[in-house]
Amino acid sequence: MKSKVPAYPYFGWMAVFTIIPMLFVLYFAFIGDDGQFTLDGFRRLADPYMIAIFLKSLWLALLTTIICLLIAYPMAYILSRMKLNTQRTMMLLVMLPMWMNFLLRIYAWMMLLENNGLINKLLGFIGLGPFQLIGTTGAILAGMAYNFLPFMVLPIYSVMTKIDGSLIEASQDLGCNFFGVLRRILLPLSFPGVITGITMVFVPAASTFVISQRLGGGELMIGDVIEMYFVGAEPNFNTGASISLVLMLVILIGMGIMNLFDKDEMEGMLI
Repeated sequence: MKSKVPAYPYFGWMAVFTIIPMLFVLYFAFIGDDGQFTLDGFRRLADPYMIAIFLKSLWLALLTTIICLLIAYPMAYILSRMKLNTQRTMMLLVMLPMWMNFLLRIYAWMMLLENNGLINKLLGFIGLGPFQLIGTTGAILAGMAYNFLPFMVLPIYSVMTKIDGSLIEASQDLGCNFFGVLRRILLPLSFPGVITGITMVFVPAASTFVISQRLGGGELMIGDVIEMYFVGAEPNFNTGASISLVLMLVILIGMGIMNLFDKDEMEGMLI
């Protein structure tokens, strides 16, 4: 029987940095400043303005996930078909931005998108612009897609590298065109990586707040609202924890729906 001792540090890490913080969120979601049980934090979520922010945040997170998937899937496939040394170099380039501070990457996008930024200056050379790029929803989507793209590329790439190239060659020999190979071979075999990538992008995108503050021109997302309730001028832990708990439940429900696409259903695509 294998020893469980090596897993104890992991359990300790999970307890200190995951379970205990979640218990604090659960506590403050139902306990007010006076120490009494309350549902006031959840009642504030019924405000139409709060509902609009919540839905907009989920919509932007969904759009970001779709954009990342559309970019990452062909990128991961191309990388997986390269020579091994080239794959390592390209994956290093994909991961390189992640070695920089998150805020530095956001400020770099601000310099690119501002009215006198690099993009508008380049457009000015050909007689176009300046355009209002920063302070828009498009700027938020660009910043989110850029920052979360590696989280989509990595899981899909790791699955793509395990797909035997002879399967693709055999399907082509049997008359499959590109779309046939994509539908019958690539998508079913890479689906676990796609699900992982969607989860890894959607979860942080739904709760992000720095990107919208810096690139959205003050446009609020649900992460901004949660931050204001915790560290704002007039903090309210009860409301902040209530919103966090509801957002967590929505994300968990979404992940549960994604898991409904189980392996048996994907194997049906191979027929």
